[in-house]
Amino acid sequence: MKIGIIGAGKVGTSLAAVLKRKGFHITGVSDTAEASLKTAERYLGKDVLYTQNNMDVVGAADAIAITTQDRVIQDVAAEINAKAERLDRKLIFHTSGADPSSVLMPLNEKGAFLGSLHPLQTFPDIDSAIGVLQDTCIFVEGDKNAVPLLRHLGDHIGAKVYTIAGKDKVLYHLSAVFVCNLLSALFYSGKGLMDKINIDFEPFLPIIKATLNNIEKKGPLAALTGPIVRGDVKTVKAHLASIEDMELHKKVYKALSEVAVQMATERKTIDEKTIEALKDVLK
Repeated sequence: MKIGIIGAGKVGTSLAAVLKRKGFHITGVSDTAEASLKTAERYLGKDVLYTQNNMDVVGAADAIAITTQDRVIQDVAAEINAKAERLDRKLIFHTSGADPSSVLMPLNEKGAFLGSLHPLQTFPDIDSAIGVLQDTCIFVEGDKNAVPLLRHLGDHIGAKVYTIAGKDKVLYHLSAVFVCNLLSALFYSGKGLMDKINIDFEPFLPIIKATLNNIEKKGPLAALTGPIVRGDVKTVKAHLASIEDMELHKKVYKALSEVAVQMATERKTIDEKTIEALKDVLK
C-alpha cells in the first residue's frame, strides 16, 4: 500500500514514521509550511516526495491520510474534489477524533473509499508520539470498503483496533477530553490550592499514580475513595468553606462532588439521609 500524508504535523509525521518502520511505502507528504516538511524529512528520509501541492500526494498514493487540523479537513477534501477527475479505489481518511468520515463527502462519488482513523493518544511531540503509538488503541470508522483497510493500518500502528460508528465520534472524542484534557485542567486546579499554602506538585504524584493504577485495575467506580464515598459531610463543608473566595474552584468541586455522590449511591456506601445531606451542602 502506497501511503500519502496531507499535513506534516505531529500526528501525520508520527503515523508515517511508524508505518514506514512497519514496511509501508510512504510516497509523499504535503504541507503549506516548508519548516514542517523539513521536520518530516528528518523522520522519514529523503526517499519521500515533500511538496506543498496536496494533489501530488493524492496522485502518488493508494491511501491518503488527511492529518491536518480538524478545521481544515473539509477544505482539503473540497480541493481534492475540485481537482481530481477520478479517485477510484483510493482510500482517503482523516485523523480527527471528533469528525466522522462523512466530512470527506462527496469524494466517494469519484470512487474513493472514505474513513477516519484516530489514535486514542495525546501527541505533545513527534518523538513521544512515536514511542507510545505501539501501546495505543486505534479507533476507525468509514464505509464498508474503507474499514477493513483502516483496520489493517491500525493493526500496524497501535495495540488494538476498535470500529466505531460515525454518529458516535463526538461522544467518543468528548470521552477522551474528559479523561485526558480536562484531567490536566483538574490537576491545574489542584495546583492552585497547593500554591496557596506553598506546597509543590511533586509530593502528590504518588497518590495520583496510585489512583490511576486503581482505576486501571478496578475501574473508576470501584476506585473512588475520599470523603464523599465515606459520607463525611463535615469535611465537605470544611472544604467548601476553605475556597469560599475561589469561585471557579468551588464550581469545580461542587460539580465533581455531585458526580461522586452519584457514584457512592450506586456503590451503596452511604445511606439516604447522608446522600440528602451531601446534596444539600453541594447546592
